[in-house]
Amino acid sequence: MKDAIYIKKQTAVLNFSTFFPTTSEEFLSSDGFRVIAKHYLLDLQKRDQVSFNWLVENNSIEDFIPKMVRFLKLLLVLDLSEFTQSEKRDIHRVGKLVEDFYNYWRNIQRVSTIKLSSSSSGQVSNFIDADTRFNSLIISTYRAFQEKIQGYKNKVYRQLQAGTNASMVLRDVKWDMPIGYETLKGIPFVDSILLRTPLLLHPEGTKRYGSFILSDVNPFNQLRLNRHEWFCYPAKVGELLIFIYVHFDFSFSGITNANLFELASPSEIVNRKPDGIVLFGLDDKTEESTYSYDSTNDFWVAKVPYMTKIEYYGYMKKMVLTMHNAIMMKKKWLPIHGSMINIHFKGRAPIGVVFMGDSGAGKSETIEAMQLLNHPELVSMDVIFDDMGSFHIENGKLVAQGTEIGAFIRLDDLDKGSPYKTMDRSIFMNPESVNARVVIPVSPYSMIVENHPVHYFFYANNYVNEIGLKTVEHANELKNVFIEGKRMALATTHEVGISTTYFANPFGPMQDQSSCDPLIDYYFEQLDQSNVIVGEVYTGLGVRDTAEDHLTQTAKVLLETLLNKN
Repeated sequence: MKDAIYIKKQTAVLNFSTFFPTTSEEFLSSDGFRVIAKHYLLDLQKRDQVSFNWLVENNSIEDFIPKMVRFLKLLLVLDLSEFTQSEKRDIHRVGKLVEDFYNYWRNIQRVSTIKLSSSSSGQVSNFIDADTRFNSLIISTYRAFQEKIQGYKNKVYRQLQAGTNASMVLRDVKWDMPIGYETLKGIPFVDSILLRTPLLLHPEGTKRYGSFILSDVNPFNQLRLNRHEWFCYPAKVGELLIFIYVHFDFSFSGITNANLFELASPSEIVNRKPDGIVLFGLDDKTEESTYSYDSTNDFWVAKVPYMTKIEYYGYMKKMVLTMHNAIMMKKKWLPIHGSMINIHFKGRAPIGVVFMGDSGAGKSETIEAMQLLNHPELVSMDVIFDDMGSFHIENGKLVAQGTEIGAFIRLDDLDKGSPYKTMDRSIFMNPESVNARVVIPVSPYSMIVENHPVHYFFYANNYVNEIGLKTVEHANELKNVFIEGKRMALATTHEVGISTTYFANPFGPMQDQSSCDPLIDYYFEQLDQSNVIVGEVYTGLGVRDTAEDHLTQTAKVLLETLLNKN
């Protein structure tokens, strides 16, 4: 990004490489402040025409801003007694607008960036200090105005996130760029990220619509990108390296990745070809999110088009995981839309348990319900994956790996106290709305890419009014239940009521069933060969008029079953 500051709707990007004021006067005199002031006045004009007209009088916004800056600079240095009678008479109304301006700024999602060249050595050690100093500058400038206008010092000071919500160090990195992808040249990579948590976001979308399309068309055909409008988040998705190119208008979708996908270091990128490339926010005048295989270069490419609704983080997360699953199927690994934990009981070897099901089936909720029981024999649970993993065979045994270091969880289905336990690390999305979400880091990357033995494989059934679970002697007895992928939809997507999704996985397997069918047949045989116990667990999340503690009762049965495992 070449501008000092860029604001689009509810997102502001500050370029600290060209805009870094150190005093209140520098800030008020800067081009960056003028950009902020213009956007505030346009917003005020829409919200409060009376206050806007009183403030600017007969001036245009462009003509008024220099007068506004001059008045604010005088307010910083002059005593109120030095103002004219008319100015003193209106000072409290001015104070309300200063407060309104400050609140407008804080309600925007704000990120700062610092750009390094490829020749820069090491990491910027002071980027956290730089962002902290800017935060302090904004607070101190606001307080100077506030206390001057009210005529006395505050008695209570609240250290709010008044500068930014996040900061990124961006770096030029040379990677193994194939012919045909030259449009990506010059787009910087994320080197480091600072999150000021808890981070509260308000994307306009609250659910994901439709599914992604497996296509024969490569979105890079004759593509021209403006390198100043994009940055790349290099994500380690399981063992894969996926370059996620993000348009700056969707900066916080890219930043949220830090809580979900491990950030690759420059040394892991240099001279390496990625396993896949995602373009997030591509303005190609379509509404179709597609992915395709580039056979010439042997990697996958995908695009999510520029639309307001893709602010909902599910579009980012699920496209990345769709690409992951497509790659895994080519490797003859079986993608699993589910959750896996290693349960540690006292004096016992860990037990690997996998829950499979589509969105809202109760995978994560079942794990949480078991934790909340505080069973005396339960030592701990390691989350291997919260949403997507894969099965493969290692040394003749079925094992699983994960993809994400975090979890993208629906707040409505969690225990009321759970979000607050990890609040200090969390990214909240529309917490006051239906399908509110929180993104939290859960497990270290080194853990999720280990090969974990699977001992139990359960289908998460949220639509049958039964308590507990059932198991079968042979995996094939329940294979069709897993393939049918039935669930009661819970407003996590556009679907309502009972729905079915091939193998409960609309992120790759559904689009390419011809590749997935033989994998399912093979791995369901391997479940028996590896002595994996297969069954259904009844979460009750989609059942009307069920017991309030349905999931708790199921969790008790499940824990006792696992504890009594031979």
